[in-house]
Amino acid sequence: MIPEEKLQSVIARFEAVQSEMNADIPRERFVQLSKEYAELSPVAEAIGKLIAARREYADAEQLLRVKDMAEMAHEEIGRLNEVLPELEHDVEIMLLPKDAADERNVILEVRAGTGGDEAALFAGDLFRMYERYAAGQGWKVELIAASQGEVGGYKEIIAGISGAGVYAKLKFESGVHRVQRVPATEGGGRIHTSAATVAVLPEPEEVDVEIDDKDLRIDVFRASGAGGQHVNKTESAVRITHLPTGIVVSQQDEKSQHKNKARAMQILRAKLFDAERERVDKERAANRKGQVGSGDRSERIRTYNFPQSRVTDHRINLTLHKLTEILEGDALGELIAALISEDQAARLAAMEEEA
Repeated sequence: MIPEEKLQSVIARFEAVQSEMNADIPRERFVQLSKEYAELSPVAEAIGKLIAARREYADAEQLLRVKDMAEMAHEEIGRLNEVLPELEHDVEIMLLPKDAADERNVILEVRAGTGGDEAALFAGDLFRMYERYAAGQGWKVELIAASQGEVGGYKEIIAGISGAGVYAKLKFESGVHRVQRVPATEGGGRIHTSAATVAVLPEPEEVDVEIDDKDLRIDVFRASGAGGQHVNKTESAVRITHLPTGIVVSQQDEKSQHKNKARAMQILRAKLFDAERERVDKERAANRKGQVGSGDRSERIRTYNFPQSRVTDHRINLTLHKLTEILEGDALGELIAALISEDQAARLAAMEEEA
């Protein structure tokens, strides 16, 4: 049961924000408060319902002592016994500490793993799944770099996804995705297993990551692959190595060296930001039980089985026989919602253990 003092402190903060917004304050402060108001508003509303239900319960208990009102009071208590746990749970979820990156845009990387041509085709299937899901969410997808497979799909594809709450919904997609199906090139009808790796990196703000120029080695070279005459004439491709970490980022999709460098720096910042978050998460995880996945990019998180038309998420032991709908992006939300719920339940349990 959430202590009354904690509920009242949230209500008090919400009212203080409202009051300050109505005062004569600088525009920058108003914008800052508006964001906090938008975050607190649904929480304050849910808390208001919970406090009202608790008071109704206390009033009903008092009425039990009144002879003519006892039967009605019993009915009211029965109703509130069903309503109160749901209201408590809703507020508990809302009061969970927020991941500061949840509202960030992301850089999505999909790479073919084991399985050759079939892995590249599967990487293409995964990328299109995320494209369709993003479209359904009203997000914008912008291609950053792509290396196509020999028979289709992608050896590697990188894109930026921007919109409301992108990282919050996609952050559990990082890891190894495995596919089991009969390749179109397989004459004997044998099922092959291949894999692709997905990385979802929250985009940092400039202030989140400091990069010293002396820590960078920047190489320029001629782009390779499709591109006509331009490919062999100018050194527009850029490779940036971050010396302290050994992270290497290459970019050659743009015709301008300046644009390729900017793209490469964008990806490098995201990788450094993600690496630091992962380091902190691992420290916390050492003392936490029941988390959803380990955050390890080498962890096999999901299997897509075509013969049985099923998708299994191994972290939460959830199987859905909706493979086509998931790959089309329509039912991917069911998997994402289940993962978010499991994460919330694990964090609630951890907080209760610590309390």
